[in-house]
Amino acid sequence: MALAGCQQEVTVPWQQAVLSPAALETIAYPPFLVDAAGAAIYRQQGLVFRQQGNFERAIATLKIAAALDPRNPDGQVLLGWTQHLAGFAPPAIAALQTALTHSPDHLPALNALGIVYLVDGQLEAAVETHTRAAQLQPSNEIAHYNLSLAYQRLGQGDEAIAAAQTATELEPGNPHPWVALALAYWSAGNSTQAVANYRQALSLDSRYISRGYLDHLEQAGFSPDQIEATEEIRQAAGL
Repeated sequence: MALAGCQQEVTVPWQQAVLSPAALETIAYPPFLVDAAGAAIYRQQGLVFRQQGNFERAIATLKIAAALDPRNPDGQVLLGWTQHLAGFAPPAIAALQTALTHSPDHLPALNALGIVYLVDGQLEAAVETHTRAAQLQPSNEIAHYNLSLAYQRLGQGDEAIAAAQTATELEPGNPHPWVALALAYWSAGNSTQAVANYRQALSLDSRYISRGYLDHLEQAGFSPDQIEATEEIRQAAGL
């Protein structure tokens, strides 16, 4: 009886497996590790700490929440914004960018990231981020207002005026856009319009009559130079 010859193995060419970003993320952090309910509890507690002014405990607690539910953009936004309020721009940017990685059109993340960029002096990034937010939601007053402040600092007067005008139309009862519009006109050399718009802000909030009150504009995204320019407008208005 003849023996069968040795069978030759078929060579299969090696092929590199290409995994999607979603698949890689699932491998890195399997869904069974997510604890959405626990994360919600930690987010609430972190918010309480923040309201109490205890930023150290707030950030630590919100980091736990983000670790328990890392794909939740709201958790990353809450963490990033708290880090921003505490004066930690780099980790705030990282958290907000993480939120946008999971949800690219998440408007609160775009608004918050644009503000962090603005306050941190990253003006081009602020313009890019707020422009994206305004494109997604044209009625987003936050984006237009902050675009005006960024454009003014970049020396783009026409863009600053246009953005501030849109912000005043979207939220006419808020004095901040009117002050931004006054600043934009002042920088463009139009003192008449600057004073007129500053007086509009004053009609909404009488505290703008005082130099001391202008310091609060730092919390509204104004730079020190912009606050000083606003004081020049206040003086030009005879206040």
